[in-house]
Amino acid sequence: MSVFTCWPPDITTEQLDQLTLLAASFALSHSCLYLPPVSPDKPPPSIPESAIHAPFSLLPAPIPRHLFAQSLTLQHAYNTLYARVALDTAFLDQVMGPGGVADVDEFTRELWSAWKSLRDQGIPPPLHLGLFRSDYLLHQPAPNDPIALKQVEFNTISASFGGLSQKVAEMHRYLVESTGYFSISPLLSSENLPPNDNLNGLAKGLAEAHRAYGVSNAQVLFVMQPNERNVFDQRLLEYQLFESFRICVTRRTFAELGTTASISPSRALLITPVSPGLNTTPVEISVVYYRAGYTPTDYASSADYATRALLERSRAVQCPSLALQLAGGKKVQEVLTRPGILERFLSPSEGATAMRESWMRMWGLDDGTEEAVKRAEELVLKPQREGGGNNIYRDKIPALIAQLPHRDRAAWVAMELIRPPRHTGAHLVRYGVGRVSARVVSELGVFGWALFGEGRELKEEQAGWLVRTKAEDVDEGGVAAGFSVLDSVLLVD
Repeated sequence: MSVFTCWPPDITTEQLDQLTLLAASFALSHSCLYLPPVSPDKPPPSIPESAIHAPFSLLPAPIPRHLFAQSLTLQHAYNTLYARVALDTAFLDQVMGPGGVADVDEFTRELWSAWKSLRDQGIPPPLHLGLFRSDYLLHQPAPNDPIALKQVEFNTISASFGGLSQKVAEMHRYLVESTGYFSISPLLSSENLPPNDNLNGLAKGLAEAHRAYGVSNAQVLFVMQPNERNVFDQRLLEYQLFESFRICVTRRTFAELGTTASISPSRALLITPVSPGLNTTPVEISVVYYRAGYTPTDYASSADYATRALLERSRAVQCPSLALQLAGGKKVQEVLTRPGILERFLSPSEGATAMRESWMRMWGLDDGTEEAVKRAEELVLKPQREGGGNNIYRDKIPALIAQLPHRDRAAWVAMELIRPPRHTGAHLVRYGVGRVSARVVSELGVFGWALFGEGRELKEEQAGWLVRTKAEDVDEGGVAAGFSVLDSVLLVD
C-alpha cells in the first residue's frame, strides 16, 4: 500500500493535543508569525501590538526522496533559463509586448511600457537579481501509475515564505527529536527530514547583489505592501541579512517612495526618511527587492508606476527588474513549452530535457478554445497574474470562455491539471479555527537565486525549499491568501 493513502499514521486525540501545544508554542517562540486580521472598522495599529502563529501542519508531508532531489537539481537549470530569458529583449517584446500580451492585458502593458520607455531613453539596463521559487505538485493520474514531479509555476517576483517555512521545518524536527511523534511511524525520524536553510540562501543572493553594487554602507530597499500581515517572513530575511552580512534594510511602500525616493546625477538611488524628525541624511540603495508590485492593486495610481520606473532608472540592482518580472509571466511559461523554444535558451546538457519532463501540456487560448471547452474538467485556465485566487478551474471554464471577447483570449493560458496522489491526510492548525483533520494535497516549492547582467557571468545557487498543504478539494494554493498551511518535507522511498 502507498504511504500516501495511509498517511497520517493512527494517532490518539491526547497525542494530537500535546503535539498541537508543542507546535503552537514553538511557532510563537520562533517568529513563525502573522499580524492579526484587520477589518475596515478595526485598522491595524501603527506599531504592532500582537501576533498570531502562521497556519501549519502538525506532521510533515511525504515526498519521494528521488523527486525531492530532482527538484533541487532542476533549480539550477531554472535559474539559468530565466536569467537568459530576461536578457532576450526581442523574445520578451514578441511575447509580452505589442502584438502579444500587452495588447490584451493592461497590467502587462503598463510594465512593458515602462521598460520600453527606459530603453528608448538610453538608460543602461540594471544588474538583475532573481530570488526565484519553482512550485511543483506530485503527479499520479491513476493509483498504480509511477509518481512524477510536475511544475505548477515559476515565480520571479516576491517569492515569499522563505523565513516562515524554514521555521516550520525546524518545528517538525523539534517534534521528532523531543517526542518521536510517540512512535506512530518509523518514517518520522531525523534522517528523513532534509535540512532547510532558506534564510541564509536567500540572504546570500541579496548580499552577492549588494557586493556587486560596490558601496559597502549602502542599504537594501524592501518595497512592501501597506498593512502587510506577512511582515515577519520579511523581517526574518532582513535580520538574516544583517546578522550574516552586516547589511541594513530600508522598508518603504510605493506611496512612501513617491515622496522619499530620488536619483543623484550618478544614478544612485537615494531614500530620505519618511519624517525629517528621524534623520535628514539620505540612504543610498544597493538593491531594490520587491515584496510588492506583482499585482495591479499594488499600483494605486499612475504615480506608483512612475515610482517603479524611477527605481529602475537608478543603478541599484533590481530584484526583479521589469524584464525579469515580465519573464515570469504565465504566457512566457506557455511559450517555452512549444517545440524548440526552450532549446533556444538551454541545452539538454544544461537540463532542458529534465525540465521538459516536469511540464504539463499548455497552450494559449488565442490558439483556439474548442479543446479547452471540451476538456474543461481536466484543465485550469491561468491569467497573467500572481498572488493566488486568479485561476479558473474545471466546470467554470466554459462559462468564462463563452463571455471572453476574442481579443482577450491571448491573456489566458490553458494547462492540463496535475493529478496528485489522493487520500493523503493531515492535521492542520490555523488561528481562530483550531485543529482540523482533512484529506490534503501538498505543493513543493524550491528557492533559488541568480545574479546576472549584460556581459556579466551568471552567478546562481539553489537556496532552500518550502511545502504548502491544502485540503484536496481546494484548487488554489496561497498561504497568505488563506488557502493553505505551511508544511515541510518528509522523505520517503
